[in-house]
Amino acid sequence: MKVKFSDYHQLTRSKTMLAPIGELSTIFEIAKALFESIDLENRSIRLLGISLSNLDNAKQTQVIQLPLFQNGNIIF
Repeated sequence: MKVKFSDYHQLTRSKTMLAPIGELSTIFEIAKALFESIDLENRSIRLLGISLSNLDNAKQTQVIQLPLFQNGNIIF
């Protein structure tokens, strides 16, 4: 996860899993936990990015887009 603040300060957080993850909900929970571990100190965020690596080569039949907002409220 990469977080850039309005003052251009940048923080990164990562988590390595021991086994492949097959559930979107698991990816979401890991990303949420990484975000919650960051002390925002009442600063504005200008960029929030999440990346995945070492993905399995199995065919994916569904394109997945994680939501950033839900009903106008920030999820994480």
